[in-house]
Amino acid sequence: MLYGAYRTLTALAGPALPRWLDYRARRGKEDVVRLSERSGATQVLRPAGRLAWFHAASMGESLSILPLIEAVQTRGWQVLVTTGTLTSAKLLAERMPAPAIHQFVPLDHLPWVRRFLDHWRPDLVLWTESELWPNTLSEIAARQIPAVLLNGRLSDRTFQGWRRWPGFARDVLKAFALVIAQSDDDKARFAALGAREVISSGNLKLAAAPLPADDAVLAALRAAIGMRPHWLAASIHPGEDVIAGQVHHAVKPQHPGLLTIVVPRHPQKGADMAAAFTARGFKVARRSVNEPIVPATDVYMGDTMGELGLFYRLSPLAFIGKSLAVGGGQNPAEAAQLGCALILGPDMSNFREVAADFIKKRAAIEVRNAEALAAAVDWLLKDTRTRAAMDESGQAAMARHADAVAETLGHLAPYLDGAQIR
Repeated sequence: MLYGAYRTLTALAGPALPRWLDYRARRGKEDVVRLSERSGATQVLRPAGRLAWFHAASMGESLSILPLIEAVQTRGWQVLVTTGTLTSAKLLAERMPAPAIHQFVPLDHLPWVRRFLDHWRPDLVLWTESELWPNTLSEIAARQIPAVLLNGRLSDRTFQGWRRWPGFARDVLKAFALVIAQSDDDKARFAALGAREVISSGNLKLAAAPLPADDAVLAALRAAIGMRPHWLAASIHPGEDVIAGQVHHAVKPQHPGLLTIVVPRHPQKGADMAAAFTARGFKVARRSVNEPIVPATDVYMGDTMGELGLFYRLSPLAFIGKSLAVGGGQNPAEAAQLGCALILGPDMSNFREVAADFIKKRAAIEVRNAEALAAAVDWLLKDTRTRAAMDESGQAAMARHADAVAETLGHLAPYLDGAQIR
């Protein structure tokens, strides 16, 4: 019944969707040149042979499937990858192995979904994480295309939402012949919602290669910082920039010359955050406009795309954003891989198990508010021995996820070897 209502509402919304896409394009949230892809249309030809369609919601998911894309290609498959964001499209353009094809995923409007599937005719669907679109998945099931959910995750909020509509959840999840969950908790949640077969196989995000960095840029920034004490507020969301400013103000008296490096989760927020820091009396330099770090700089704003690996290499300690002012947390493993001592806010529910493991192994410190964050930054800037121990513990915690890609490929083998060419 609920699915019928959803299908009716999305059908009624159909005439308004082109105008909505135009509105998003004017705001810089869609690629104007490729806007037709959001309605399932394309000028790109389907390659001959077996085609695996990967869907990844955003940047983190896109990075996590890169090793799988390469492995699937080595087995003779053609690969199509869809995402929904400009940032993930740019990332894949730089890092996706040829000859894989990228397209923007069509909106979940049934005629557009059918147009997409009619053109691409995938032999296998490999969905990533938990962005579950009912019309798209029901059409995949109706066409009897084998589908697997990779690195499946259900946040607390998402799980509670689906539990209110158990029949709807079962109808959506029945498209997947197999769900490969990223943790035992997620496995239990998918099973509770009625998924047909669920296994857990480690977190692909934690098995990804370290984030890249340009060696020349890294050397130049290290030279500009010199011996100044510095810390990183990484992947922060609005509100956490205010907290970073409070921490800088509280800690600087104990650490003269302190530099706070701020990396917004969404680079387009950098200008507003920089203006807010400036209004509070901080001297700010923005990387996006090539402003240099000088002795008077208080805050260096890393408001560029794809350079988080650079800033993790620069800093001995990192606060992981989306865990204080807003909830859920960003991926802490990327910082641990690159030697950062971790500071986490109280809500890391998007990375529940890995955050708990980092805290248990003393690779991370949990803080409840701005005052506790300032105390942790002060302590870790002073205590190099503790930072080194946290780095070592973080590397050990990461090692247990190293086989996630191989295990996932093992579970996919029956689908990769058995799917028929359409």
